[in-house]
Amino acid sequence: MSTSVNFPQPRDRGDRDSSTDEIAALSRGLAVLRRIAAADAPVSNRELTEQTGIPKPTISRITSTLVSAGFLFRLPDSERFVLTASVLELSHGFLRNFDVRARSRPFLVELAERTSLSVHLAVRDRLDMVAIEVIRPRSAVLVTRLEIGSRMDIARTAVGRAYLAALDDADRQELLGALQISAGNDWPHIVARLNPSLDEAARFGHTIALGEWYEGLNAIAGGFVGPSGQRYAVNCGGASSQCTETWLRDHGVPALHECIAKITREIGGTPARRNGI
Repeated sequence: MSTSVNFPQPRDRGDRDSSTDEIAALSRGLAVLRRIAAADAPVSNRELTEQTGIPKPTISRITSTLVSAGFLFRLPDSERFVLTASVLELSHGFLRNFDVRARSRPFLVELAERTSLSVHLAVRDRLDMVAIEVIRPRSAVLVTRLEIGSRMDIARTAVGRAYLAALDDADRQELLGALQISAGNDWPHIVARLNPSLDEAARFGHTIALGEWYEGLNAIAGGFVGPSGQRYAVNCGGASSQCTETWLRDHGVPALHECIAKITREIGGTPARRNGI
């Protein structure tokens, strides 16, 4: 399996059918919801216009519609908006019906207790990994602050790299092309660490990241394929003082592989391919 990055270009997807006003309006409405969800504070129409490039009159109609539909709340005496519980209901509906998550949980708990590290099950959403399960060990003194729904960088985290390694070659090259465009001038620095990590994943089935996403945070991760072909990644990590590189390789890696093997047996999936063992 070839994993090295050759600065690919994204695959041409051809013309998209977005001619109707209804499709355009839906796309813009979702873009607004995503911007508000990603914001650290309530967002105004003017800020949404600046962030999305959508004209302000259109933004005003979108936010008004979303308020009427119950997905946004306009703060009193303000032009700023926040999400409502209706959006949370959508995410809960997703998680309730996400069988892989429920069936994986006992093995993720076992991994967390065995390593005394935080454990995450993640899937990809656009150019990020999103945690769909977060397990914190009872014995841990220091744990990560990630919650369900937290986003993680694909190229600079162990969990993102494990996901990349679990893809087939064509899909991996396409995603790498999109990541390259998004990273811009930072890409050469990112890819210098990314390539060796992908090579390690191809040989041994796991990736490692040492303080690359957040200083002082180390992690290992492995990917697997669900019965329907969906790719997942399991991440195990914590403070560098708690889990050094040597400790992760000697103790974390065997526990991680055992966890993924149990999950894939339970759900009928397969671990990510590896060539070394």
